[in-house]
Amino acid sequence: MLKKHIVPFAVVATLFILAKVFTYQMPLAQKSLVKEEKLNTTTPKSDSLEVQYEAGPLSLMAQLNFAHETLPLGDKRVERKMKKTLAAHTYGNTQTNRLHAKAAKWFPVIEPILAAYGIPNDFKYLALVESGMAEGVSPKGAAGIWQFMPGTARTYGLKVNGRVDERYNLRKSTIAACKYIKEMYQGLESWTLVAAAYNIGDGRLRKQINNQNQDNYYKMKLNRETGGYVYKVISMKQIMEHPKRYGYAKPRVLLAYNGE
Repeated sequence: MLKKHIVPFAVVATLFILAKVFTYQMPLAQKSLVKEEKLNTTTPKSDSLEVQYEAGPLSLMAQLNFAHETLPLGDKRVERKMKKTLAAHTYGNTQTNRLHAKAAKWFPVIEPILAAYGIPNDFKYLALVESGMAEGVSPKGAAGIWQFMPGTARTYGLKVNGRVDERYNLRKSTIAACKYIKEMYQGLESWTLVAAAYNIGDGRLRKQINNQNQDNYYKMKLNRETGGYVYKVISMKQIMEHPKRYGYAKPRVLLAYNGE
């Protein structure tokens, strides 16, 4: 009789112990599976940071361009000159808030005309460099938004006489400037050189290109005004597009004309 009672009791005890062990192991297995799943589905932070570091932000020089023509990277002389020109255009040095007002007034007229003639939008900044900082006629006789000389203005369809001077007509003078710019580009095939030629004259720039056997504006030896002209245009573009970066409190002006 005793043996009969002992055997069932032993079986029940064994089953009870096995149940306890099984119940204890279940949570551990679940935790292990959850941990493994997280490890397999989460991207390590170190990998993400490494990708961002490898991409890196573009340097200032790599961001700057005129009409999508970039400055020569790695040229320390060009970099120093560009930074010096940018520094000269900060608000503390120039305080030219009126440039933003003029841009807001002029650009909606200038931009669609440039587009119609297939000329890069960056040429609108020439108008600000040419006449935005000063008013009236230059000592050489150039006048208007695009600073045309009387003879050049007449060549490209503007009336300049004792009764009327269309160099001061924004729309008409911009059309004349586009004709002049497009004609120069056909020979120079570089928008940067065209901008320089707008300052010094097409003929004089071509002569320098031939004499120096060099057609890279940034490597040419030009007079002080022309040698710094494109740098000024790029600086003007920068303060118009990123005014707060250069100390101007006003927000970005109207830069794109969306009219039909």
